[in-house]
Amino acid sequence: MTTAGLLLAAGGSTRFLGTGSKLLAEFRGRPLVQWPMLAASNSGCDEVAVIDGALDLSSVLLPDLNLLHNRNWAAGQATSLQLGIQWCRSRGHDLVLVGLGDQPLVPSTAWDAVRLAESAPITAATYSGRRGHPVRLAQEVWHLLPTEGDHGARSLMQLHPEMVLEVECLGDPADVDTVEDLERHRLGAAPPG
Repeated sequence: MTTAGLLLAAGGSTRFLGTGSKLLAEFRGRPLVQWPMLAASNSGCDEVAVIDGALDLSSVLLPDLNLLHNRNWAAGQATSLQLGIQWCRSRGHDLVLVGLGDQPLVPSTAWDAVRLAESAPITAATYSGRRGHPVRLAQEVWHLLPTEGDHGARSLMQLHPEMVLEVECLGDPADVDTVEDLERHRLGAAPPG
């Protein structure tokens, strides 16, 4: 069984009113999006792909990561997830871990905890009891994922709670959506992993 990591980073950052993109904003010494790239890359996944769209991330892509471009990114997160699932199928992967490009404080240990958890159709990281990313999806549920809209696996987990295993993880799953979020999270220790 092989596991792919997918990092969704195609959105338009519409709530970030600073100059430039939030994904390229300096965060603790590097572009913000590189922190989730590092976490996914160091997680033990067999292969990792980053999905961009509104912004070309090739200039900040870490070595050994694959870059997939979602031309249809404005139609919502489901299009990025479907592009990633197609890539996973073409590469022969059995499982996929999905993370977000705007969550710089989710460490590789969270990715590994979800990756190594007991077998379940869907495995979700939790932080102090709240579900977050990454989420592991077994191939058997890929056909159930939404094909349109701004939803990923969350809607599937709501429809089929019996399929979901939760794994408590260390880290902070906060999204950086605004300039205020960026400033609040810039302080403190470097992200783990």
